[in-house]
Amino acid sequence: MTPKANLFTPVLIAGCLIMLVSFGIRASFGVFQIPIAEEFGWLRSEFSLAIAIQNLAWGIGQPIFGALAERMGDRKAIVLGALAYAAGLVLSSFAVSPEAHQVYEILVGFGIAGTGFGVILAVVGRASSDENRSMSLAIATAAGSAGQVFGPPVAEALLGVMSWQMVFLVFAGLILASLAFLPMMRAPEAASRAELEESIGALLGRAFRDPSYTLIFLGFFSCGYQLGFITAHFPAFITEMCGPISPGGVLHSVGVTTTSALGAVAIGVIGMANIAGTLTAGWLGKRYSKKYLLAGVYAARTVVAAAFIMVPMTPATVLLFSVSMGALWLATVPLTSGLIAHIYGLRYMGTLYGIVFFSHQVGSFMGVWLGGRMYDMYGDYTMVWWVGVGVGAFSALVHLPVKEKRDLPPLAA
Repeated sequence: MTPKANLFTPVLIAGCLIMLVSFGIRASFGVFQIPIAEEFGWLRSEFSLAIAIQNLAWGIGQPIFGALAERMGDRKAIVLGALAYAAGLVLSSFAVSPEAHQVYEILVGFGIAGTGFGVILAVVGRASSDENRSMSLAIATAAGSAGQVFGPPVAEALLGVMSWQMVFLVFAGLILASLAFLPMMRAPEAASRAELEESIGALLGRAFRDPSYTLIFLGFFSCGYQLGFITAHFPAFITEMCGPISPGGVLHSVGVTTTSALGAVAIGVIGMANIAGTLTAGWLGKRYSKKYLLAGVYAARTVVAAAFIMVPMTPATVLLFSVSMGALWLATVPLTSGLIAHIYGLRYMGTLYGIVFFSHQVGSFMGVWLGGRMYDMYGDYTMVWWVGVGVGAFSALVHLPVKEKRDLPPLAA
């Protein structure tokens, strides 16, 4: 009898720890919206554009770092990503103009690409057995959510005792410290003979001609739009729109006394709920059709977002929304990456997923930038929410025609 493969490999553990730090920092940028805008007297759209550029750079960098990892090695690509991340944070701490922030966030975006989903999930996928792959990808993705639980509240707490510039420097030190886990990131080449014989150009040609790959690419846009908008603007949105925290309520009793604190906590709650949601998605992805699960996740997001914007906003509805959206937050990632690995194999998974992830980050760019732009034009975020509802429904529909079947090249004669 074949022994059961170990789920918690050193590669998975190290990947989780690196992503926890990387995504904890990345998820906290929305907390800096108001402090930075108030210090310099900027419009909301100016720092929003910096975060939007960060998301777009992340999307552009993802296939680049995926290809670098496949050519020069996973660990070297991760080191390059961490150095870019830290450099962007340090330079941003000295920036005094919107344009400087916008330029330096390109480095941060590339840093997230090198320490995030594309590279880490590809390594984890190769180090996992067929039996455990879906769950391993879900656990690594959930680690990013765990970072989201801690990142915004930690940023909010640090802002209470130091300037935002010093917080950026602390975060730069943390991302460099995460490289201590890098020696554990060793993964075999888990690829078939046919995959190894096929060039990346030939595989990309097959994928680009495949309508299913195009549909997956288009469908990931709304995920990025919704996540980018909420991460960047939800704390400010809550601060300005939510009713006061009741002095005798549960939130007040645990130290959440202002709507600003509630905004940071809400992002953390989303991340906490997403840990369970992502793990559940990984478990389901092993047993059921990934394309139908993806359609269901996007449909559920559409309903949750529409319901939230239609009811009066109170601390209770904010937390209810955070739990509901959090359960669906990154559930798309193990399903999408697992679907790509299933259809096209593991050899160039990092590059193929990175290209699809570019669509996600174009969506993030639009969600973050449009949020700031619409706020400056109309004084609220209502229109941006409804656009998110529409693109969510679109993504639910486009996954239905995807052909979920193995598409590997024939062996050479």
